[in-house]
Amino acid sequence: MENRPALSTAKGGEVYVGSEFRDSCTMLHVLHANQFEGENPDSALTGKTEENFYRGAPPQWLNFYISEQAESLGTAFIKRDGYEKLREQIQKKRTFPGISAVKLTHQPGSGGTTMAMQVMWDFRKHIRCAVLTGSTSDMAKVAKEVVQLFTAGSRNDQNTVLLLVNEKKILEDLKISISMTVAEQKIVTRMPVVIFLSCVRNNAPQQSDHVVLKNTLSDNEKEKFDKKKEELQKRYKDKCEQFHGFNIMQSNFSKDYIREACAALENSKKTNKPLKTQLAAFLCLLNAYVPGSYLLESQCLDFLGHEDEDDLPLEDQMQPFSHLIIIFQEDGRAEKKVRMAHTMIAQYCTELLAKAGVTRSDTTRNFVYTFCRDPIPLWLLGFVKDMLTKREMKKEVDQVNSTDIRQKKFSRLILDIEMMEGKEQVNAECATVLKVASNTFGQNPFFPQALARFYYIDLKDYNQAEMWAQRAIERDPQNSFVADTLGQVHKNHLMNNEVSEPRDILRLAKKAIKAFEDEEKLAEDEDGPDMREHGNIKVSPFYNSRGQFGYLQVCNILYYKLVSKDETWEKVLTKKVSMGSVLESLGDNKLQRFNDLILSLRDDIEKKCLFLEKYLTYSKPNMEKDDPEYISKDTSECYQKYVGDTTAKQLIQMFQDGNLDDQSVEVLSFLVKQYTQSELEYISTKCREMCPSADSETALVNNILTLFIGKMPSSKKDPPELHMFSLLWYWAGNQGRCDYDLSELTQQMLKSYENTYKKYFRNRYLLPVFFIGKGEGVKRIVHRNVIEKHLKVIEADWSDNWKKEEIFRKPAVQELLLRLDGEVRNYKVYTRVGGKEIEMDANVRNKIWKPRSVTFYLGFTIRGPVAFDIQSKTADTDHSVMDLSGTALTNDVKDTKDNEGH
Repeated sequence: MENRPALSTAKGGEVYVGSEFRDSCTMLHVLHANQFEGENPDSALTGKTEENFYRGAPPQWLNFYISEQAESLGTAFIKRDGYEKLREQIQKKRTFPGISAVKLTHQPGSGGTTMAMQVMWDFRKHIRCAVLTGSTSDMAKVAKEVVQLFTAGSRNDQNTVLLLVNEKKILEDLKISISMTVAEQKIVTRMPVVIFLSCVRNNAPQQSDHVVLKNTLSDNEKEKFDKKKEELQKRYKDKCEQFHGFNIMQSNFSKDYIREACAALENSKKTNKPLKTQLAAFLCLLNAYVPGSYLLESQCLDFLGHEDEDDLPLEDQMQPFSHLIIIFQEDGRAEKKVRMAHTMIAQYCTELLAKAGVTRSDTTRNFVYTFCRDPIPLWLLGFVKDMLTKREMKKEVDQVNSTDIRQKKFSRLILDIEMMEGKEQVNAECATVLKVASNTFGQNPFFPQALARFYYIDLKDYNQAEMWAQRAIERDPQNSFVADTLGQVHKNHLMNNEVSEPRDILRLAKKAIKAFEDEEKLAEDEDGPDMREHGNIKVSPFYNSRGQFGYLQVCNILYYKLVSKDETWEKVLTKKVSMGSVLESLGDNKLQRFNDLILSLRDDIEKKCLFLEKYLTYSKPNMEKDDPEYISKDTSECYQKYVGDTTAKQLIQMFQDGNLDDQSVEVLSFLVKQYTQSELEYISTKCREMCPSADSETALVNNILTLFIGKMPSSKKDPPELHMFSLLWYWAGNQGRCDYDLSELTQQMLKSYENTYKKYFRNRYLLPVFFIGKGEGVKRIVHRNVIEKHLKVIEADWSDNWKKEEIFRKPAVQELLLRLDGEVRNYKVYTRVGGKEIEMDANVRNKIWKPRSVTFYLGFTIRGPVAFDIQSKTADTDHSVMDLSGTALTNDVKDTKDNEGH
């Protein structure tokens, strides 16, 4: 039998890979189709591996091989109830080309990682399985290795990759990067390139269509575990008593079992603790708050080496706690790792020690002092950072139908210290823990940042908060997200300060505004990973808009506090009167020092509000998530307070109050925002003259369009909005005739977008602004808001609708929009108009893997045209479709619903 590593092929065979391929996979741990075959693993190794697994060690591929070999003896691996569902979902994804994900959410200690690896082991002969183990900071390298794994062998040997990923937040970026790599390499395939197996821990997972694994067994699972226990007792006798990983699950995660298992720690004392008790406390704390964390055996031995037992193995030195601890080796060349046998044991022991006076705060400080000396390994720094600064997400409890999910105030450990260590000392303890970490990790900005947040949120000590926020900035002076904390300190100080003097209010506001302006400047200097050629030092996957929004929040607070004291301030802040003209009535001549600040507010607020309006209108965080509603609300309130009703706002109100349909209102409202003030004043005058007439709707529309059409075709220097409407007008309004090269106009719009907005919208989903509809003239231009009104009536939560594209199943929407004709090839959508071929992206990229003739709805984002609801065509029914000029094309075709990507 061939003993070289092999990968499965789509046809059921195997292809052997050499050392060059294996050496190139530095980011992936590949599970080979013939893993362990022909190797005859050492019996001592297999026995130890199996015992360690039942004791609580993480699963290794060897565990599944051992189990598979023993199945003939009736000792098969236990499959939890979610196993079949997970396997079926993966199998279903194999039928569609592209990239997709299957999600497994599990409570720590429930066996989620074991189930994921178990499914991969069972699929290894059919698809190519791998675990993402490398850093995800270089997404392009990960994508290259995944595609290399997919294409390994000859062209006929290609096979889908099943990739185990433990970070949910990287999936979309990784998907895009893999898609780009496939397109660049011009790979043609009718099978999925990769299926992500997203395996994510969650302390309180909610039921969903995804596979969810909790710390509770069904009756069916209880029966399986009871039977397995009988088998293990026959094989291992008394050793089974220390199989805590297995026994906790078999007991249905019984707290009584855990209490009995942890009895050795019940008599722990606060003082004069032996080093082994201290080490057990460190491991418990680490594993309770950072599942999957560990210490190296060498570190533990070094710590215990101060006692007389330094020549004994770690297991012997840790008696009587050693049965609660597991020592394991994930790779024959790697160092041995040490952790508690189960997360629930770690949590219970942490609580037990706290009741004995060994508090979480004391243990954390001692751990940092002892194990975090320079040079600290990066992996250990990561564990400590997660333990002290990682904030879990929570859904807003007062918004049942909302998807508004926010981070908790602090990390779970800090919150537990707050809750459990006594109110009289809790705040000081939390601050001290974070202060120790800040001083120990002298170059890391995130610990002083967390400390600053604690000072201003819980202690309301704004001086200390300011000091630590400044210290965080000093450690990473180019990071806009770190700089945001200083602005938040000053904003909260302003909001919560009970000072009565306008001078003090303005002083605090000035500091907050300065901090947010500095943050905004830093954000301007940060580029996305794909924009490194610009030469900026800092790279951030997201544009940080918190500086602009924080500025507006401060201005809202400032307005409320000043105007509530004296209504004269309303005229000062909106520049209706000068500061100097009302100083006497305000009663404080020293207010003049803030004159420059006040003079700048109105114009700066207008600029920032317009930016955020576009930011929220043209994009959202991703296809599944909306921006929090309070951002739009606070922005609108600030604009109304300081800027009020501009000519543009007045015109839009006129449209809304007039006898216009929704489509015309939305189109005109979009257009007026693109004009200069003088142009708007002219339009406003004309509109007011025409409104009383019977044909006011036509007059209003034509008057604005006449001025706008005079600007077309747009020049290269025009903003994307003008390019967009030029494209819309010539595409939708010329009834089959087009005097301009729309392909060239499309490219001009793309370049305009890249120069104007790409920096700000990077990594955000670009929302469609307009669609081509069935009407005539301007009625053929359908704004997104008109379509979304059909959703809001029906669905409480429709934040992920653009991903699902279910909106296009609504008859009312189908009646509005025009279905167009096109072709998919080279991972793009193409159509012809005016003799020119036009290339565009697809809203759902999984629908462009298979070359074919298609129909679709044409939408326009601020970047350019995009194909929505792409459907295949088959030649068995007469069906009339349109090309993009609006000309009917009679083809013998039939739309077929595409399930790809769903």
